[in-house]
Amino acid sequence: MSIVWLNGALLPAQEARIDPADRGFLLGDGIFETMRVRNGDIRFLSRHLERLSQGTTLLRLPTPAHSAISDALHAVLQANRIESGSLRLTLTRGTGPRGVLPPENSTPTLLIAGFPASAPPTPARLCLSTQTRDGHSPLCRIKHLNYLPNILARLEARDANADDALLCAPNGHLAEATGANLLILRNGRLLTPPLQDGALPGIARGLLIESGLCHEASLTPHDLHRAEASWLVNSLSLRPVCAFEGTSFAIHEEWTAKLQNILS
Repeated sequence: MSIVWLNGALLPAQEARIDPADRGFLLGDGIFETMRVRNGDIRFLSRHLERLSQGTTLLRLPTPAHSAISDALHAVLQANRIESGSLRLTLTRGTGPRGVLPPENSTPTLLIAGFPASAPPTPARLCLSTQTRDGHSPLCRIKHLNYLPNILARLEARDANADDALLCAPNGHLAEATGANLLILRNGRLLTPPLQDGALPGIARGLLIESGLCHEASLTPHDLHRAEASWLVNSLSLRPVCAFEGTSFAIHEEWTAKLQNILS
């Protein structure tokens, strides 16, 4: 039986209820974070909480204390006896009257769910989506609840018999996949799209840049076709890319090991 945290209490998932007037449910008015758990440790928790705070500041949501969130996350881990897996935290503005304008005073809804570890993803076949990412929008910097462009892109991938799709900026530069940042190896250098091209400031992406192993660069689909290797990376996994729009890639074991060593 899965146990979740909802608004200050642990309870069985099947008993959890979201108010029908919750703005996260009605309008996508909220944010989320997905965190990896390894040997009972929530990896890079402080970074996730910092990005969560950036999101609440942008959306003008009340921000629960980091200590309270940390306690709730660990309570879910303990209740579900999760040693390795993931946690999903969802924070909405809470309930409000009908209409777009939020109430002046709101009580956020906080939901945390835990999941056991899943099998490592197989190498990904990618296609190019017709959906775009506007790197000039501040919403590209946070994990908000409106994922419709990503959903449409993933549907396009399914239609193309691919595993995932890459979204581009309006100028044609590559931005990211539907749920992961893009890495490519070109001329021996590891590159990833910059934020201004629509990339989300992913936690794993940030770690690789800070390590000095990865560098930001505007990339086109042509650059990916010419790459020596490619990966999709997010907080939960590092996934090699094996194909993109007719181009096949070998799995670069040495570089994969380097990346995993930093992200572990």
